[in-house]
Amino acid sequence: MPPLTLPLPDAEATARLAGLLAPRARPGDAILLDGPLGAGKSAFARAFLRALAGDPALEVPSPSFTLVQTYDLPGGLEAHHFDLYRLDGPTDLRELGWEEARRGLVLIEWPDRLGPLAPEGALHLRLAHGDTETSRIATLDGWPGRLHGLPG
Repeated sequence: MPPLTLPLPDAEATARLAGLLAPRARPGDAILLDGPLGAGKSAFARAFLRALAGDPALEVPSPSFTLVQTYDLPGGLEAHHFDLYRLDGPTDLRELGWEEARRGLVLIEWPDRLGPLAPEGALHLRLAHGDTETSRIATLDGWPGRLHGLPG
């Protein structure tokens, strides 16, 4: 299946996309969030985790300084939100509990830092700035058969 490209006119559209993808996630999945600074990677992850938790008020701080935040979600799902911006490469991932985290769901900002540890079968979500200050363009690739029915 070719990549799916979706226009996201505002932050609410990004949150709706996250809400559509969240129920399709499974333990062991990885979502690789790529794009420039300010493209909405953290906003997507926040909305995604809130949708999984069924709690629109869930506190979802950016892992920019902690590098990883862990969430115990309904149904026994554990999710890990990684921000690898400050890493030089995959060697530091072991200290962040990468191997253990892979048993749950992982959302990874700046996935280029994963190098050879990039999970096979991951959903690649690239966010780019659109033609207005609030618009974004999302390109999704991966999760064969699970993206069916998304708008676009």
